[in-house]
This record gives sequence, C-alpha cells and structure tokens, in this order.
Amino acid sequence: MARLDERAFASCYERNARSLWSYLYRVTGKASDADDLAQDAFCRLLQANVGGLGDEELRRYVFRIGSNLLADRWRRASMEASWLDRLRGTTDSHIDPEYDDSVSREFAALKPRERALLWLAYVEGESHEDIAKVLGLSRGSIKVLLSRARGRLRDQLVAKGLTARA
Repeated sequence: MARLDERAFASCYERNARSLWSYLYRVTGKASDADDLAQDAFCRLLQANVGGLGDEELRRYVFRIGSNLLADRWRRASMEASWLDRLRGTTDSHIDPEYDDSVSREFAALKPRERALLWLAYVEGESHEDIAKVLGLSRGSIKVLLSRARGRLRDQLVAKGLTARA
C-alpha cells in the first residue's frame, strides 16, 4: 500500500473531521484536547500506508488512531496524577461551559471507555464489530460493555431526576 495522496486525504478529512472531533470531545470533555487529538490523528493518517483503503476503512482507521491516542493520554494522565488529586477525587474530565448541560455533565462522569463505547454506538452508529476494531477490544465483549455503560448512564440520569425510571 501507499500513502494517501493530497486529494484522497482532503476528501477523508472533509468526511470525517467533524465526527472524529465530536467523538474525541465527548470522551475527553475538553475542546482543546479534542483539537489536539484530532490533529494528531490526521497527521498520523497522512503518514500511514493506507492508500488502498476505501472510505469506510479509512474512517475506521482514523477513529482507531484517535482511540489509541486517547488511551495513551489516559495512561499518561493516570501516571502523572498526584496523590493529592487522587485523594480529593478530582477528575480530569469536564465539559466546557459553552457546551454544558445536565446530560453532558452526567455523560462526562462516565469512565472514558464507557463514553467512547456509547458515542461510537449511538452517535456514530458503528456496529459492534467496528467498535471492537476502533477500541481494540474483542467483538464479544462489546455487547456486555455497552450494556453496562448504558445502565450506568441511565442510573446516573435517574438519580439526578433527568429521566423517568424505565
């Protein structure tokens, strides 16, 4: 395989940049982090030998890069977190005030993997198989992990009175 030419890259960027940024933003809760991660993901895509891939394969590939960058950032953040932050229970995840609403706050309170699973499944409409590829998980575990993430979000929303008990 070869690298993407300028036209193919531009086309891929136009089709996927907004949805990738939205995914990264909802998982990190920070617009600046989403900007950095999306830029890095597309830079890495430009350097990869993916010239023969179709549109959907490129989409999954750039989302996989973004997910890997998220995982790297989580690992670094957890290693760098001070004991005082952990003792206080502060979290790195918050929603920018200009985008803030009650559901977003509850979504941001989920674990990063839960946010990624829910976003890919219900906003991006990805299949379990595609989610597994993007997040580097086994296909069989996606259904269970999604169910747990949905349940946790539902429980948080019910506890805050944001939705009626189903």
